[in-house]
Amino acid sequence: MAQNPSVTTLRSPLGRVRGMGSARGGTHHWFMQRVTSVALLPLTLWFAISAATTLNGASYEAAAQWVQRPLNAVLLLALVAATFHHVAAGLQVVIEDYSKTETGKLVGILLVKAICWLFALASALAVLRVAI
Repeated sequence: MAQNPSVTTLRSPLGRVRGMGSARGGTHHWFMQRVTSVALLPLTLWFAISAATTLNGASYEAAAQWVQRPLNAVLLLALVAATFHHVAAGLQVVIEDYSKTETGKLVGILLVKAICWLFALASALAVLRVAI
């Protein structure tokens, strides 16, 4: 069936070719932001309470012993991963919404993702160096 070119449509040409509506592109991104938000709530509460009760005024050796417990090390790594994933996703949305050029969007998103990856790897390495 041929489409009438004079009919106005809200779908982009690429969306028409792929057969996708406007909601298919961002669903995964939106869902992952919610998943990381839900994961960060108990992880952040756990870390804040642990830091306030166990680590408050503790020496380096005591803090290192706390990190060396397997459960604490795993939860710290999960906190690092969820935090940086959530930050990258949130900043990507801000860049997409407020950047005026496609080049600016691409450069901004790549820069944010690279920085988040580097900080996440550095944080995970720091946890693993103390834990192992």
